[in-house]
Amino acid sequence: MRYMIMVRANADTEAGRFPPDADRLMADMAAYHEELARAGVLLDGSGLKPSSTGFRVRWEGGRQHVVDGPYAESKELVAGYTLIQVRSHEEALQWARRYPNPMGGGRDAEIEVRPLYELEDFEQRGMSGTARFRELGMG
Repeated sequence: MRYMIMVRANADTEAGRFPPDADRLMADMAAYHEELARAGVLLDGSGLKPSSTGFRVRWEGGRQHVVDGPYAESKELVAGYTLIQVRSHEEALQWARRYPNPMGGGRDAEIEVRPLYELEDFEQRGMSGTARFRELGMG
């Protein structure tokens, strides 16, 4: 089972500001991700630049629109992620509880953890076309 641990953005991450204890935070994050790697569950992880550097592609009324950042609701944005592959929901929860405070120090922060769909989830619903994704090495 794959899970994505998402770090919620805040005003500082959206402004591209790092906390005063950024060196300590980087060391804590590196240690945590090294632990994940040693356990064989780490798939990927990274911080995301502020939404002002990105864009969204939106489909409305059958038409495609590109909307440049930044976006107003920073609390709804993702500032970083870690992708893990574990055996159970409980194991994902255990790893999430060990996640360092992503904003550093005693600052308020939030992570959200959600399972990814696996190709088997679609196959169980009778959906076809999963073989093409398998050929690409996905899922």
